[in-house]
Amino acid sequence: MKRHTIAAISTPPGEGGIGIVRLSGPDSRAIADRIFRPARPRTPTWPARRLILGQIVSPEDGQAVDEVLLAFMPRPHSYTREDVIEIQCHSGYAVLQRILQLTLQAGARLADPGEFTLRAFLSGRLDLTQAEAVLEVIQARSDASLRVAAAHLAGGLGRHLTRLRDDLLDLLALVEADLDFGEEVPEIDLAALVHQLEALESEITALCQSYAQGRMLRQGLQVVLAGRPNVGKSSLLNRLLQTDRAIVTDIPGTTRDVIAENLVIQGLPVCLLDTAGLRPAQNLVEEIGIQRTQEHLQQADLVLYLLDASQPWQVEDEPQLQALRDQSTLVVLNKIDLPRVLQPAAIPSAWPHHLIEISALTGEGIPALKEAIFQAGMGGASPLDGQIVTQARHCRHLEHCRHHLQGAWKIIQTAQPRELLALELRSALQELSAILGLEVDDEVLDRVFARFCLGK
Repeated sequence: MKRHTIAAISTPPGEGGIGIVRLSGPDSRAIADRIFRPARPRTPTWPARRLILGQIVSPEDGQAVDEVLLAFMPRPHSYTREDVIEIQCHSGYAVLQRILQLTLQAGARLADPGEFTLRAFLSGRLDLTQAEAVLEVIQARSDASLRVAAAHLAGGLGRHLTRLRDDLLDLLALVEADLDFGEEVPEIDLAALVHQLEALESEITALCQSYAQGRMLRQGLQVVLAGRPNVGKSSLLNRLLQTDRAIVTDIPGTTRDVIAENLVIQGLPVCLLDTAGLRPAQNLVEEIGIQRTQEHLQQADLVLYLLDASQPWQVEDEPQLQALRDQSTLVVLNKIDLPRVLQPAAIPSAWPHHLIEISALTGEGIPALKEAIFQAGMGGASPLDGQIVTQARHCRHLEHCRHHLQGAWKIIQTAQPRELLALELRSALQELSAILGLEVDDEVLDRVFARFCLGK
């Protein structure tokens, strides 16, 4: 069955120097031929992977739409391994839509979100981890997250998983051969088999544990600034952002709603949330703000609970800190530039949280605070140590794979039938295959590619 040729705008909407309309499929060249007029006399064949100057014209009346550069990438040496045409025009809503409309009228179909990358996956140009990495690269929020995504796109994670899958396939083949041809093949060395299983489980476990870092790099660390009114939450937000983002006054309750801003700390994307001061509400608006603060505290990856070093210990802080005992929390002693009243020793020692002293006004202690935030988010590890899992789907399959490897080990230790051992190994193999897209159904593909933008 002949595959449709698809078309879409591949650049973000808005005015700019260049906009791109992309086509992929068997009729890409023929469709482009109907609407493109090269500036120089036509040649029998278009040069591959070179820019050709010309105009996009309407086939109906010959009216020129825009002067463009056209690139022809013949299969299989293209992103999708199909014939691909890219039309580089001036970027503007009207001109891009008009050129797209002409491609559709000439026989193309509007691409679904992610359909270009889906075709690259289906053609074997990318494995599924690389296809997912395309979106990671697009959505990368820091240099560190971009480097991890780029490594995935280059196939680093896929090759690592393929090696583990090959090792597991060898073990399964060994057990299957023993079951089918027990008298004709050497007896299985169970000690060696256990050793190989333990090595595989160790590598799978390391990948599972890397997801905590990978999720932070991909989604960012949500950090909530909390504390009583006037302890300096908004001042700290402004200091970390190095801009006057939040209004700072001596009036308690100035911050009524949650203010969210993004920054990057040592390559870690961080979303800072400045919240309303925690105290008995004075009015309905403040009550709503405090309620939102409590909601964000429950969802936070890290809480910075601020205390005022120029004021004595306040008993109102005790229940708030008590409620944060089981959460990742840093107690931040602010305003150390003022005459000191509150000493760390005066803070109840029962709190298990790390304490950092700063001045949001002068910047003293801010480098140490940033380091503590990074350590809390990344667990002290470098974001580029080895292979890192960034997708929840990958982590879920790896956890299931580890469970089956553990099951295989128990079957050997308890001398259960070899058929059960083969079943566990086969199940573990299927989990790794699902990550790579070797065994995956349409529903999974729909979920993976539904998040992509049009034109990619």
